[in-house]
Amino acid sequence: QVQLVESGGGLVQAGGSLRLSCAGSGRTFSRYGMGWFRQAAGKEREFVAAVSWSGGRTSYADSVKGRFTISRDNAKNTVYLQMNGLKPEDTAVYYCAADRLVWRNIVVVRTYEYDYWGQGTQVTVSS
Repeated sequence: QVQLVESGGGLVQAGGSLRLSCAGSGRTFSRYGMGWFRQAAGKEREFVAAVSWSGGRTSYADSVKGRFTISRDNAKNTVYLQMNGLKPEDTAVYYCAADRLVWRNIVVVRTYEYDYWGQGTQVTVSS
């Protein structure tokens, strides 16, 4: 089982940057692919980015491609989301999540593929 805690959210002006961190507990963290999702007020949770357990494969939503970068440091049990060129439409609660399966050599983008979730961190982008 994996426990996840996000941090790094906040208020930023449009065009600015933030780096979100997701710290995982347990010795098995490095076995799991990890994803970032977000949920804006009144909307469904949506996929943002994902990285395989090794860090060798990544995937991004079209809306963030070229602006956001996902990475991980398995030695620190942490996954990151670097967000540049932020837009007001990026405003949401951001969640990290761990894949329901270990050692997968693909990245998955559906919420149902993830079993472990953090509590979320708020990102607000002002215009």
